[in-house]
Amino acid sequence: MRTVITGGCGFLGRLIAERLIGRGDDVVLFDIAEPLNGLGDISDKVEIRLGDITNYEIVKNLISGADAVVHLASMVSAGSEADFDAAMRVNLDGGRNVLESSRANGPATRVLFTSSLAIFGSDRMPMHVDEMTRPVPQNTYGMTKAVIELLLNDMSRKGFVDGRIARLPTIIVRPGKPNTAASSFASGVIREPLMGDECCYPVPLDMTLMVGGYRACADALVVLLDAPADAFGDDRVVNLPNITVSVAQMMEATRTVAARHGIELGPIVEAPDANVQKIVGAWPTSMDASRALALGCPQPADLDDIIEDFISDYVH
Repeated sequence: MRTVITGGCGFLGRLIAERLIGRGDDVVLFDIAEPLNGLGDISDKVEIRLGDITNYEIVKNLISGADAVVHLASMVSAGSEADFDAAMRVNLDGGRNVLESSRANGPATRVLFTSSLAIFGSDRMPMHVDEMTRPVPQNTYGMTKAVIELLLNDMSRKGFVDGRIARLPTIIVRPGKPNTAASSFASGVIREPLMGDECCYPVPLDMTLMVGGYRACADALVVLLDAPADAFGDDRVVNLPNITVSVAQMMEATRTVAARHGIELGPIVEAPDANVQKIVGAWPTSMDASRALALGCPQPADLDDIIEDFISDYVH
């Protein structure tokens, strides 16, 4: 199977590529640029295509002949909130380019789109949501995700493409440096101390978050990519498995796991950020994932196991 992954040089893109390569798929990674530190072990096992997702002709040529598309490319939450027009170009225009190019490629083209818990919001939102909870996003990023969800669902209904939509919790622990995602601190409160670096956390310690481990997330995305079209019916949205934890619990789990490995942690410093608190505080704290589990997605890992995985994969 030939699979194109947009935003493929990013963290999740590489994890999905590893899994697809391992079973013999032909994988194309599309991104605006290659990472400065390269792609490691997969660099000679994938085709890398660079370009701007807002250019329709580039995207159409990219997707031509593909069996499947995994659409990850997106401006993240705080970046989208800071620059509305850029978010419209990248997330909406770029997203439509991907869907229209997939449509031109043929109705059998599988399109897996990664949406987000950020589609939810408003003062009336329950803290526990399911696939049918009404999206009322309180940030531009979430709005763009909700729009592409609706468009892909409708294009699947019309038989233009074979779509499937994964709503992601906050994925931890992402390696590397912090980015402009409002939820970046969720990885930072674990990653930076384990690396011996200072961590500045922007939200109250008792704030609760819906999170998922990166290994289970990548495995779940492959499950959804492989699922037959009739497994989804008229609603292509699937909430990925998740757990609910507080920032304080994340810090305590990091201390516990670090002690097992004899790791001396870097300092953790409070640095309140009202904008981050407003964005993240508008999100639900859990999603019903029974549909994902029924489709074969893995159970969510607990917090200690997620941290153990990160140490095993990225702490040297």
